[in-house]
Amino acid sequence: MATVCDSTRRRLLQSSLMTAAAFSAGGLLSIDARAQGKARINMQLGWIVGVNQIGEVVAKRLGFYEQEGIDFAIQPGGPNIDGVAIVASGRHEVGQVSSSPSVMLAVSQGLPIKCFAVGAQKHPFTFFSLAKNPVRKPADLVGKKVGIPSTAAVLLRALLAKNKIAEKDVKFVTIGADMAPLLTGQVDVVTGWLTSTTALKTLGPDRVDLTLWDGGVQLYALPYYATTKTLETQPKVIEAFIRATVRGWQHVRANRDQAVDLLVKEYPNLKREDERAAVDVMLDYSFGGLAQTQGWGAMDPAVWQDQINTYAELGQFTARTPKVEDVIWLDGLKATTALRMGKA
Repeated sequence: MATVCDSTRRRLLQSSLMTAAAFSAGGLLSIDARAQGKARINMQLGWIVGVNQIGEVVAKRLGFYEQEGIDFAIQPGGPNIDGVAIVASGRHEVGQVSSSPSVMLAVSQGLPIKCFAVGAQKHPFTFFSLAKNPVRKPADLVGKKVGIPSTAAVLLRALLAKNKIAEKDVKFVTIGADMAPLLTGQVDVVTGWLTSTTALKTLGPDRVDLTLWDGGVQLYALPYYATTKTLETQPKVIEAFIRATVRGWQHVRANRDQAVDLLVKEYPNLKREDERAAVDVMLDYSFGGLAQTQGWGAMDPAVWQDQINTYAELGQFTARTPKVEDVIWLDGLKATTALRMGKA
């Protein structure tokens, strides 16, 4: 999955101008647009649907959203879809994007959105190597050729900066999502998400993992966001969305085989075997970390502040450096604490 780079920042700036035009034209769609007496929520993704959305799919198919008075639909994303701009303009009510920096970079460019929950407590982005030439800690990257998509290069830069490693001491090699360059010796390291279990199978049992999080760059993945107008005027609807969604994820955790069956029924293009392997890894990210003590969806303002500081040091904010309170909204999480903790 892609991360934010220079070209994405330029697109965000263009999107902010289009968003401003939409607001001035009265184009903001209200979340309380009713469909058969229910609040309509379209969740705009940053990428295509997969195991990352299994909780929402289960909640939809088992009627959890309907029970909360929500008419729910997932709107898939893709490489040519700017989900953040779509939500910011009011076209869809809620969004989810792959990585937390996308939210703070959008806010820095003036887009009126805030994150209200996160789907993965630690970012699954990982540096993969082989046992014959392992990278087990950031210092091991010195002298190595790292194959990485151009959109994720900022994550490697962040890791090096965090560990005081000069960029000149590491060779950046632009590649796609294919893991083959590692196996053929073109690079010493490739990158990707630990949740991408199908792609990782090609690396075999000698794979060595160094996660971005363990390397000192602590980002969230799969943040949920909405416009500031929605959060201010329709907080109860967002709370209802959180309740239904957490019930879906809790059901997945307790009924993994059934959950994968429901996912594949909803999206027949997915392979059941692949999604079943991926769901176990995904659940570790959904219910690990802070979620163990504060429940699914929890997020720590201190982690957000740290990533804002990191991106500011890397010169990623070309307009302004946002404050934590500009980027996150915690009221929905606070209102749903008991359910998210499994106590309701």
